[in-house]
Amino acid sequence: MITTELKEHVLARWPEKRLVDVRIGLGYTAVRLDDDSVGVAYTFHREAASGCSVFKGKRPLAGRTTTEILDYLESSDPLEAAVGLACANALVNQPQPEHCEGDLLHFLSVGFLDRVGMVGFFGPLVAPLKKRSRELLIFERDVTRADGLLPAAEAFARLPQCDVAVITSTSLMLGQLDRLLEAASGCREVALVGASTPLAPEVFRPYQVTLLSGITVLDGPSVLQVVSEGGGMEFFGDSVRKVNVRV
Repeated sequence: MITTELKEHVLARWPEKRLVDVRIGLGYTAVRLDDDSVGVAYTFHREAASGCSVFKGKRPLAGRTTTEILDYLESSDPLEAAVGLACANALVNQPQPEHCEGDLLHFLSVGFLDRVGMVGFFGPLVAPLKKRSRELLIFERDVTRADGLLPAAEAFARLPQCDVAVITSTSLMLGQLDRLLEAASGCREVALVGASTPLAPEVFRPYQVTLLSGITVLDGPSVLQVVSEGGGMEFFGDSVRKVNVRV
């Protein structure tokens, strides 16, 4: 699975560090390492266990090594997977010369004859993609978020009919990315999108992914505070930089 390959890639290329702070917010999960690097991943809080203690994993998280916590990338528990992915992103998503700053739409190749399949509802992208493409199909777990959304399960059957695929990287934590990329293997352009995206092109190149669109954290303390207060991308502001990497 891609999560296993991501874990092995990170373990092989980044030295072991220790976690000094972990925030599991309602919108995002954030991990800070002992070199002050911070990574984030989406929190699937609705899928969390019931009760007053929703995280059932290792405690305390602070003080543990990245080697231990990266095992959570392969967890079927969504909160554990979020901690594992945030840890990976704290290591991987550091500024690099090949990173291109800016919005995804500046780098995504979409033409007026293209059918675009979007897995996960990215509100700010909808109107521009509808304008630039022949058709936009949006597959979403919560179809009540907007009009015209299709059930997420339909993506596996309909992505093969698309020319461009825009896929939420949160699918890594749900164990669905392998199947989604298989369904999108015939697309000319395949982008993994969102703050949860690990900017590791070597991992995704064999799967015909062509573009990674994620973030690097510039102001760790500010991001940690936003996460603790239940905020997300709209409140990260200048504390993060949107970056894109051609695969």
